[in-house]
Amino acid sequence: MRIRQLPEQLINQIAAGEVVERPASVVKELLENALDAGARRIEIDLEAGGSKLVRLRDDGGGIASEDLALALSRHATSKIASLDDLETVRTLGFRGEALPSIASVSRFELVSRERGAERAWGIHAEDGSLGAVRPAQHPEGTSVIVRDLFYNVPARRKFLRAERTELGHIEELVRAQALANPHVAFRLSHNGKVLSRLEPVEDAQRRVADAVAPDFAAGALRIDAEAGGIRLHGWIGAPAASRGQADRQFFFVNGRMVRDRLIAHAVRQAYADVLFHGRHPAFVLELRIDPAAVDVNVHPQKHEVRFRDSRLVHDFVFRSLHAALADTRAGTAAAGLALPAPSAGQGGAWPQARLGLPAREASAVPLAAYAALYGNASPASAPVGDAVADAPPIAPPLPDSPVDVPPLGYALAQLRGIYILAENAHGLVLVDMHAAHERITYERLKGARACGAVPSQLLLVPPTLRVSTREADAVEGHQARFAALGFEITRSGPDSVVVRRIPSVLEGADVERLVGDVLADLVEHGSDARLVEYENELLATMACHASVRANRRLSVAEMNGLLRQMEQTERSGQCNHGRPTWVQLTQAELDRLFLRGR
Repeated sequence: MRIRQLPEQLINQIAAGEVVERPASVVKELLENALDAGARRIEIDLEAGGSKLVRLRDDGGGIASEDLALALSRHATSKIASLDDLETVRTLGFRGEALPSIASVSRFELVSRERGAERAWGIHAEDGSLGAVRPAQHPEGTSVIVRDLFYNVPARRKFLRAERTELGHIEELVRAQALANPHVAFRLSHNGKVLSRLEPVEDAQRRVADAVAPDFAAGALRIDAEAGGIRLHGWIGAPAASRGQADRQFFFVNGRMVRDRLIAHAVRQAYADVLFHGRHPAFVLELRIDPAAVDVNVHPQKHEVRFRDSRLVHDFVFRSLHAALADTRAGTAAAGLALPAPSAGQGGAWPQARLGLPAREASAVPLAAYAALYGNASPASAPVGDAVADAPPIAPPLPDSPVDVPPLGYALAQLRGIYILAENAHGLVLVDMHAAHERITYERLKGARACGAVPSQLLLVPPTLRVSTREADAVEGHQARFAALGFEITRSGPDSVVVRRIPSVLEGADVERLVGDVLADLVEHGSDARLVEYENELLATMACHASVRANRRLSVAEMNGLLRQMEQTERSGQCNHGRPTWVQLTQAELDRLFLRGR
């Protein structure tokens, strides 16, 4: 068979197969051109989910009349002229493929008026043939009209989804571009009905509230980190605001919306131990980086990028989000106040007057007890409930000044042996005591591991456990890993092991059950390298076993000690399984429950 040159129309339609997947692809390319042209107002009109009509009008710089026909030829662009330009792309578009590809699979019209020009000019394209450039009526800027998408490629048209589905893709695309360009006005209409109208704003957070959701913007954590010439800024949702699906995740690189597995992995790692199973974080983030350090020419639709130093970018994103999430201490979101510094002479602990104890009882509750129970003292301290014998049954009234009230307030009572009820400056605080103590213990275990080893203690009567042969083999092969976690476990037979040493924080815990869980995880994950990856999960299991259980009666002093340590512990708004540890009910919310003031 002889080799032949393909017709220009067929070449464009083949290119359109890569660039134009659906109506949203058309809108994306046209939006990027408008933004590159410096548009400050963009209007998009659709019919039938974009399959019948896509009309986009902007007030950008416009196109000269002599360039209209050239704009519809392949590989014609004003954005790059050399390989150096390609390697440092600063615009959203650059290939010169979009307009000719779209024109080859639709009935296409382009009308434009250059800024300062006396008149506008237009050109039509259909079935691969261009009409003549003719005078037209149009304000400064450009309009692109795309009718009957894929009318001449029926096989592609059959793959379009329902009108509502195609419209949803376009709405998501417009929302993303609006987030990346808060200074630009956007209007989107469908079948003559305006679906969204976003006016330009100076405050990017206002655009986040308008384009994503007011509740997300109100509760999101602000990110602004910079290092090594890379800047990450935007907003991430608090762990409690996680979603059942990944529908509020927007990541931009130099203004370009991308889907990148490297970034997705960094975000998942940062949220690893604060999200409930199966939940997804919400975020709007932009990475600013030297264009020479990122390759945007790796995907036909420019959805993906490749970083020159991917490890550097991954670690920077992870550390930035990890640090922000570490500051989500219980009480800070509600109180809006930083935890006051300890008074002079208190040994780094809270003054006893703030622990909810009357002055006459202060001597009965030494501050060292709180430090040992919940502070930075050795994890070998006494279990919850054993340090205070005669705490007062109720808490005193709150101080007159809200500044003197710690964020989680003072304990009032314990409910059902599960929840702590406390009063703070805003109203009522409910705390899940097991979830809260679990997070505190978990963070202490991570800190001890980071310092080199988890403090441990010998057992006077080492228990012998019946295990599987594979689990016994795993014990022999991973002694160093167990030692780093504070365990000394030796094999005593083909299917038995002896536990001689455990982490000090596990005193009083069900050691046999815990070791069984750890060995099961070890066998499942196989190698030592795999175990390292899952080490935090093992620490979480240990923390769960070591934490105060339901139906454990706590004194008021112990409850206050737990509240204070929650305020000082990183990520204490959630347990390490992602469950919330506390809930705030404000005075206004309580009044509404009882119809007060109506």
